[in-house]
Amino acid sequence: MSLLPIEDLGNHLAGNLSPLYVIHGEEDLLRVEALDTLRAAAKQKGYLNREVYTADTHFDWNEMLASANSMGLFADLKLMEIHIPNGKPGKNGGDALQSLSENLPEDTVVIVIMPKLERAQTQAKWFGALSKHGTVLEAKAVGAQALPQWINRRLQQHGLEIEADALALFAERVEGNLLAAKQEIDKLALLYPAGHLVNLEDAQNAVANVARFDMFQLSSAWMGGDAARVVRLMDGLEEEGEEPVLLLWALAEDIRTLIRLTAALKQGQTIANVRNSLRLWGDKQVLAPKAVKRISANRLIVALQECARIDRIIKGAEDGEAWPAFKQLVTDLAV
Repeated sequence: MSLLPIEDLGNHLAGNLSPLYVIHGEEDLLRVEALDTLRAAAKQKGYLNREVYTADTHFDWNEMLASANSMGLFADLKLMEIHIPNGKPGKNGGDALQSLSENLPEDTVVIVIMPKLERAQTQAKWFGALSKHGTVLEAKAVGAQALPQWINRRLQQHGLEIEADALALFAERVEGNLLAAKQEIDKLALLYPAGHLVNLEDAQNAVANVARFDMFQLSSAWMGGDAARVVRLMDGLEEEGEEPVLLLWALAEDIRTLIRLTAALKQGQTIANVRNSLRLWGDKQVLAPKAVKRISANRLIVALQECARIDRIIKGAEDGEAWPAFKQLVTDLAV
């Protein structure tokens, strides 16, 4: 398998095109940009005949295979795009994708585009075949820690530099909204000439506050012990009108996971032993072990009891206000 970091696609395309590319991942902007970049490179190299297939409910996979194996009248170079919006091709689609990847047509570049895939999908035979014979580009989410570097790199592509405090403000205002981050970067490129150093005043005046927050960011923040970020995320979620019901459920699940992890570690098990059973995937592989070192089992049990109390408040079975109580609980867990 050729796994190519998505930010290295431009350098990769300086050479020959691969016969098969697989684009998947949760960051919409990066998927779209990668596809646009591949289209432009293919066109420049003479792949002018473009066919686009969208695998919806009634999609005919046999028709796609027949087209892939057919030669044009003048043997034109062909770009074939296969969009799978839900990332689930089904049995017929899986068989077709496996057959296609194992018998790639000549004079054709195939691009398969999918959203974020679940573990079961990435372990399927059809994905294994695509990965074995193709170049895989994963559009990973750009999290809070990676966002400043991503912004800085994009600004440098426009010939702009940025001061550290201005960069911190920029990242804070666009967190969770990468498309808006790109738009704000493009705005700065229009406002200032190449070589300009973006300072704090520039960022305050030009960068809109378009951050978006979700329960996964909140989970990372309190497990990581970042109380200041927890407060900011909670304020943002409340302003967006987020109801505390789902947030409370996610928090309770995370607390139960930490309680189970604490017990497992005391029994001599390792993180690797329990990673799958406790679903310690992504950032949680690193954050959960740190959290159980910082938060005692007794505190976790008390926090779970507080979750139950807040749940009763939400349901009207106990007096009180849910949001303030929830915000206080999550903030306490971050300390």
